Amino acid sequence: MKIHTLLASTVAFASLLTALPAMAESAPKKIEKIGLMVQDMSNPFFSAMDKGAQKAAAEIGASVNTQDAQLDLATQNNQIDTFIQQGVNLIVVSAVNEVGLEPAIQRAKEAGVIVIAVDTPAKGADAVVMTNAVQAGERSCEYLFTQMGGKGEVLLVDGTPIQTIIDRIKGCRNVAAKFPDIKIVGQQASKNDRASGLAVTTDMLTANPDVTGIFGMNDPSALGAVLAVEQAGKSGQIKVTGVDGSPEAVAELKRQGSPFIGTATQNPGGMVQEAIRIAQGMAAGKPPADRTVLIESVLVTRDNVGQYSGW
Repeated sequence: MKIHTLLASTVAFASLLTALPAMAESAPKKIEKIGLMVQDMSNPFFSAMDKGAQKAAAEIGASVNTQDAQLDLATQNNQIDTFIQQGVNLIVVSAVNEVGLEPAIQRAKEAGVIVIAVDTPAKGADAVVMTNAVQAGERSCEYLFTQMGGKGEVLLVDGTPIQTIIDRIKGCRNVAAKFPDIKIVGQQASKNDRASGLAVTTDMLTANPDVTGIFGMNDPSALGAVLAVEQAGKSGQIKVTGVDGSPEAVAELKRQGSPFIGTATQNPGGMVQEAIRIAQGMAAGKPPADRTVLIESVLVTRDNVGQYSGW
């Protein structure tokens, strides 16, 4: 009995030793297949991510498979499992939910896939590349409050509760604390798009008719707020700013008489390109010195929009 037990243990140990080199070699040595997961492809921000991924992949001879989650967490979980089955070396993900993808991300990493989050953190990811979102909120709102003359009532068009959006609102409130005559009188969450930005701003304007400033936490919601302002006949009374530096925002800044006066930039294509660069370093055995990479946000206004290169 003891001999059989000893033999079984020896065989099990030998099997483990045989498996160890294979496990160690499962990490990619080269980035050849990339899976990009975006939140909502109908938003130009995520289209720009796809363009950035295609450009960076072409430079290193890799392929890209881009998948749209349509803001659904379950869809993103399924997409990760599909990418694992397809044998991708790198998953770049703009997570719908910061925590909800952790088990799927862990499965990917156990399969030897590098996982890098962009735009917002994703728990378990090897690294995250994102705009300095607090800074973006601060720069957009500081400009808004200054253009309001340092006083007046303000609405905040919020969004889905992911970290980057929470940080933008935090940045705006940081600045508001420095303007004693600025009063935030309303805050409602949109679904990050123009239609819901219009709806929530219309509601808030009805309840707060004396508002003279609106901060939209992204450009689509801010442009929805612009439409609400115009429908309320208050174009000359209310100023609006956003965050993104999107092509639509650029066009709006150039439109004569628009309430929209500024946007703090993000660089969605640049985020993905940086994520791929970091992954290449990891594949070469050089992990990033800092797992969080923040990209500076720059203010674009009517005065300097002509010099802004855009997405």
